[in-house]
Amino acid sequence: MIREGQERIPAGCAISGVVSHDGRPISGGEMIRSIATMHDRSNGLGGGFAGYGIYPKHRDEYALHLIFDDEAARLRGERFLLDHFEVQESGVIPTKKHKNITSEPLIWRYFAKPRPDKLAVSQLDEKEFVVRATFAINGTIEGAYVFSSGKNMGVFKAVGYPEDVGEFYRLDEYEGLVWTAHGRYPTNTPGWWGGAHPFALLDSTIVHNGEISSYDANRRFIEMFGYACTLLTDTEVITYILDFLTRRQGLTLTEASKVIAAPFWEKIELMEKEEREELTYLRSMFPSLLITGPFSILYGFSGGLMALNDRLKLRSMVVGEGKSRTYISSEECAIRVLEEDVKIWSPVGGEPVIITTGQRGN
Repeated sequence: MIREGQERIPAGCAISGVVSHDGRPISGGEMIRSIATMHDRSNGLGGGFAGYGIYPKHRDEYALHLIFDDEAARLRGERFLLDHFEVQESGVIPTKKHKNITSEPLIWRYFAKPRPDKLAVSQLDEKEFVVRATFAINGTIEGAYVFSSGKNMGVFKAVGYPEDVGEFYRLDEYEGLVWTAHGRYPTNTPGWWGGAHPFALLDSTIVHNGEISSYDANRRFIEMFGYACTLLTDTEVITYILDFLTRRQGLTLTEASKVIAAPFWEKIELMEKEEREELTYLRSMFPSLLITGPFSILYGFSGGLMALNDRLKLRSMVVGEGKSRTYISSEECAIRVLEEDVKIWSPVGGEPVIITTGQRGN
């Protein structure tokens, strides 16, 4: 595997996202243009995109995107899938040859639903069944990796600059209501196809700029609840933390943000009684899920985005309000290349900006 470590760019990595508010879909080609403006934030070791609303004809099925090292791995992976899912349609994800994208694995997608008999025997709800199947494939089937597992959405990623990755996957042929994009500059972890951003579980996706110094503590805690960090990068754990807090624990995104980007204790002590009690409870209940280190993240979900900086705001992030869209990006240029007349503002560190397709604001 290629590793990057000889040179460090403290503010490296680029993130970009957009939400449509008027129901008009956004082409994946626009996200390629957006992320390409931040080319110098990447080093060619990872790029990727997540699009929501891109599979309307299969909206009721899970779109499972997998990469396989070889044909033998594909056969092993498909045996598992057919044993656990009713596959309605499958095939190679459309790509085109690109001079800068090399050593491609086999890249397939499967539109599927859990088999009713296996779901009944498992005594799990449908989402948990899909989550456990995802971890089983990633952890036990050699050479097979699930990199997207939500409904009516998909992740597309590879080793390469993000604009090249977007062209490789022919993203200009897709349309969605919500998009995120990432250009990677790995400093401590391998550059490989599964390690590129976004990271996904069900319909939740994460793109991230920064470093997680609390990774070991975060990973040890989350793995006690059945999550498995197998993709060789710290960002993966953020996806699982947010799934645990929102889907399993029932927290809102605002509450979850107060766990992973909690205020300092000395600030909590000065707050009004109700807010002080809430934050004291959250910090006491989930102390191992506080994320430390510089970060800016975009959390994608069906129907919107959440943007979040670390409390000290050590990574750049700006928001742009356009006529019928909201943009979030590492740099203003990635917004204005898509819409010139926008209102730009910068989120406060540690305060979530939650944007949905039906409503602006946070």
